[in-house]
Amino acid sequence: MSENIVILMISVSTFLGALGLLALLWGVKTGQFDDQSKFIDGARYDNEEDMRDAKMMEDKKRKREEDRKKNYRPE
Repeated sequence: MSENIVILMISVSTFLGALGLLALLWGVKTGQFDDQSKFIDGARYDNEEDMRDAKMMEDKKRKREEDRKKNYRPE
């Protein structure tokens, strides 16, 4: 590879890296990554019935996996 190609590749990758860094800094500064209502909505819409349903579904999934392992027969 010639020197010109290497210099071009380094300059383009440096430019793209700087562009990505600027985009990240802009996003942090303008609050693009803030989710202020996440925890409030999580507490507001979670109730005991939903938690019981989730636990029941998790138990069923675990039981199916245990049954599958118990009934495994190699061919």
